[in-house]
Amino acid sequence: MADPMKIRAEMKGDTAEIRVLMAHPMETGQRKDAKGQVVPAHFIKTFTATLNGKVVLEGHLNTAVSRNPVIGFKVKGAAAGDKVVVSWEDNKGDKRSDEATVA
Repeated sequence: MADPMKIRAEMKGDTAEIRVLMAHPMETGQRKDAKGQVVPAHFIKTFTATLNGKVVLEGHLNTAVSRNPVIGFKVKGAAAGDKVVVSWEDNKGDKRSDEATVA
């Protein structure tokens, strides 16, 4: 399973500012290794963020995104103590889901 995501969620006025670092190699399928062999594509396809079980962000990524992507977004109507859950699935079927509490 992939390394845990780092999720930072904190209130700024009436808005929660959320930043997520997704640990993932994000290989394009075009790079060659030291032996000249093509490194197979391996990238996050979809991700979802929820706040207290309600979807607040969904997205699709592809090979044009760098290793360990960072996603940042803001959510109005959140409160300290709310639970943020971020999940992703990659092109190989690997999945990861992590959570944090809004501070």
